[in-house]
Amino acid sequence: MGITNSNKELNVSSIDCGGTFRVKLSLTAEPNILTNPTDIVLVLDRSGSMSGSPLANLKNGAKKFIDIIAEATDGTQDGQIGYGSHIGIVSFSDTARQDTQLITSVNDLKAAVNALTAGGSTNHADAFTKATQIFNPASANDRVIVLFTDGRTTAGGNPTPIAAAAKAQGITIYCIGLSGNGGIDEQALNAWASAPPSSYVAITPDDEELERLFEDLAQNIVKPGAKDIVIDEKVNSCFKITAVSNPTKGTASLTGNTSLQWKIDELGVNGSEGAVLEFTVQHIGACSGMVEVNESIVYSDKDGNQVAFPSPEIEVDCGTTVFPEECPQPVDITIGGCEDTVEFDAGTLGMECLGRVVQLDVTLKMFARKNALRLLRS
Repeated sequence: MGITNSNKELNVSSIDCGGTFRVKLSLTAEPNILTNPTDIVLVLDRSGSMSGSPLANLKNGAKKFIDIIAEATDGTQDGQIGYGSHIGIVSFSDTARQDTQLITSVNDLKAAVNALTAGGSTNHADAFTKATQIFNPASANDRVIVLFTDGRTTAGGNPTPIAAAAKAQGITIYCIGLSGNGGIDEQALNAWASAPPSSYVAITPDDEELERLFEDLAQNIVKPGAKDIVIDEKVNSCFKITAVSNPTKGTASLTGNTSLQWKIDELGVNGSEGAVLEFTVQHIGACSGMVEVNESIVYSDKDGNQVAFPSPEIEVDCGTTVFPEECPQPVDITIGGCEDTVEFDAGTLGMECLGRVVQLDVTLKMFARKNALRLLRS
């Protein structure tokens, strides 16, 4: 199936000037669907908040997903999913329903997707229950659930133990979230998805991105596991990489103060497999405010997988910059006649940084008799 997910995360959202933070790179790969027949259940949210363009874009994405899987299994657009793979449809709102069993007919699958209408609340527990029940326990096929949702659980029981039981049975769970319709529980998606969640969870705030997310996942599912992976990471010049942990798969090393390279011989060739690399970054530059961490990140492998990583930003707080007022124009003060003292009101003075508050340049002229000069301070 190739690289099915890629992610880049930061452990914090902000640092002080000169502070450090951790970066996590994640990859997930799956075997080729032709050599590893797969049963896939699309679990689709049809709650009331999906009304309008979100549901329309979800339908387009789901149908594109079906087309890509079908064509990849037999090399033609003949309306059938081949090589022993199947797709099923489950949809949910107040309750979940099995819109199809695991079937091979592209037309029947698309008809089930087209028939979805939005309404009601969000019952994730029943959605996982119905999806798990579709699979045939006697089948040797790989089993995958692709859950899409745009909201938090508002009906039914706790979905987390049901998702955990499904994963314990060997079912791989992907979660796609739409965060623009009132918010989703990202922590819940991470708990439901297969581990590491950074490799199995994708979230977008824009429903127009749904078609692309489904298409990307399908394109990667039909490719073989990846071999000879090389990732070249370079951070913004405002930062430097101070430490690189041992990745869970492959090897990683610094190639410069701001760059590293991660190599993996193979990933996901014999089964679903994830890989994680973490490294520490320190702020060193003059930049502050919201700063993009990446300068570039380039992925390549022997199998031609197209992989893109997010480009997260971090807020760098370098304190408040004080811009002092310009120096005032000099004021001449003179002593007339035989006076030997003078007073001058300089007004309110304040100091925001080191420097002069008042500077007096005095010219003394000697007379036959001694004159005294007194500077009165206030």
